[in-house]
Amino acid sequence: MSKRVLVTGGAGFLGSHLCERLIGQGHHVICLDNFFTSQESNVAHLVRGKNFELVRHDVVEPFRFEVDEIYNLACPAAPGHYQFNPIKTLKTSVMGALNSLGLARRLGIRILHTSTSEVYGDPEVHPQPESYRGNVNPIGPRACYDEGKRAAETLMFDYHRQHGVRIKVVRIFNTYGPRMHPFDGRVVSNFIRQAMAGEDISLYGTGLQTRSFCYVDDMIDALIAMMGSQEKFTGPVNVGNTDEFTVLELAKHIVSISGSSSKVSVGKPLPADDPTRRCPDISLALANLGWKPKVALKDGLARTIEWFKTIRIADFKPPTPNY
Repeated sequence: MSKRVLVTGGAGFLGSHLCERLIGQGHHVICLDNFFTSQESNVAHLVRGKNFELVRHDVVEPFRFEVDEIYNLACPAAPGHYQFNPIKTLKTSVMGALNSLGLARRLGIRILHTSTSEVYGDPEVHPQPESYRGNVNPIGPRACYDEGKRAAETLMFDYHRQHGVRIKVVRIFNTYGPRMHPFDGRVVSNFIRQAMAGEDISLYGTGLQTRSFCYVDDMIDALIAMMGSQEKFTGPVNVGNTDEFTVLELAKHIVSISGSSSKVSVGKPLPADDPTRRCPDISLALANLGWKPKVALKDGLARTIEWFKTIRIADFKPPTPNY
């Protein structure tokens, strides 16, 4: 059945892929975005279609639409973006959640909220299950994002308990793929940009800190599966890849796949509160959604590098080109 679906942050990296997938399933999509960190080019191909509406609006301000579902993705999600204006980031997380929840309550519809692995901070438990409450510095430079997302989760569950709002909460682990902003500060985009330019890739610390990387197509599969899951399964649910790689391994893969002449070195000072290990326990996603990632890192990196070859890096500026 065709639905009217609101996607906040719909012109961003993940949002644009989600909009594209929903339209492909026959739904009518309203994409809400203020272009603080996103690109209009991400959805330019969708604007020409009949099932897509692009609305420039900031989720900090109230909004009203008549829709059947809400995906709340609006928030700067990469370090280079969320630390650029930390107060704006925090307001977007909290006020965006409040305004989205208010609309979901009024309409009696489901709302899926994209939270983050950053709610776990620099974890003392590995891999991280949803029951782990985290190790977050509430006054550090990453707190605007970490604590903003934690507060948004609190709002989701308080609206669910107090008002019966039909919530779905997903904790997203590192995701990559085409349409990543080249200057978003994420390791994948940083390394690809440097490798393509033949620049040396300098890693923080020893390069032995670990991450798990989920390809964007797998992530969109998970979001849609979560929205369609049984009513009582509210989450939060971890979504990410369980294959763990060191940052040094990632850099070497990118240099090899891209055919770059870049050299890889270590020793840059670690950023404050940067997690040393990050990997999800996805048992809940497997049991309740039947979901697990399919795309291997080398395959996903090859697709991402091919996309990077199609863009002009000069069209992108760090850290927030459109606001």
